[in-house]
Amino acid sequence: MTQGAVSQQIRQLESHLGVALFKRLPRGLGLTEEGQSYLPVVQDAISRLAVGTNEIFGQHNRRHVKVRGSLSFLHYWLAPRLADFCREYPQIDIRYISNLWVKEPDGEDDLEIRWGCGEWSGLHAQRLTWDILQPVCSPDLMVRSPIHEPRDLMNHSLLHVLGYEEGWGYWLKRVGADDVDYSRGLQFDTLISTIRMAELGQGVALARSSVVEDLLQSGQLIAPFNHRIEASESFYLVHEQSEVLSPDAANFSTWLVAQAHRLL
Repeated sequence: MTQGAVSQQIRQLESHLGVALFKRLPRGLGLTEEGQSYLPVVQDAISRLAVGTNEIFGQHNRRHVKVRGSLSFLHYWLAPRLADFCREYPQIDIRYISNLWVKEPDGEDDLEIRWGCGEWSGLHAQRLTWDILQPVCSPDLMVRSPIHEPRDLMNHSLLHVLGYEEGWGYWLKRVGADDVDYSRGLQFDTLISTIRMAELGQGVALARSSVVEDLLQSGQLIAPFNHRIEASESFYLVHEQSEVLSPDAANFSTWLVAQAHRLL
């Protein structure tokens, strides 16, 4: 940029602010009082911009795999295992963007983790979980008001996840307890919210087995029934069939599917 162009930019900024930022000195320019006051603000803004640019776009020697997916899957299933991937592939960084609803592919993401039937037009899908629909509650809730059979659920608040086809109505019908009013209770837009409410003893959640396995093993949650109702939907790793995965995305995909199959 030429000296004249710089001078023009300064004049435009001063005109926009309504004050002079620079003053002429015998040798060059100096800052006015207003300019001195404004300088730390500008320096801070430039520093923040540099940090943000580096965090979002990364350095040239770092590689990112952008994964979009369920927050519940990340919190309960992927997060405890992700450190293993980072140790095995220290040169690859994962950028996980959580979403509530399915987002149509737009080329921005390398991979996506979806809950569904596994059949989406134009997408290659690999199954990650084989889920059982499993009512869960806190041990404290069982002490306060024991649950011995599905019909006992009429005495408890049911915790619902919006958008799930196989919700409480489906499960109660499958176990022969369709006289329980499944329309009542609390509704949330994420499975992670219903599980948290169940942990707090605020009701009974209809969980997917893949996301509550650790909570059941630790005793934070308990499953009051032995009914094994398989979910027709599961978590899948998907990407566009027309897109060739980068080597880094392919490595993460292979690792993730291998982790899932170890649990079979």
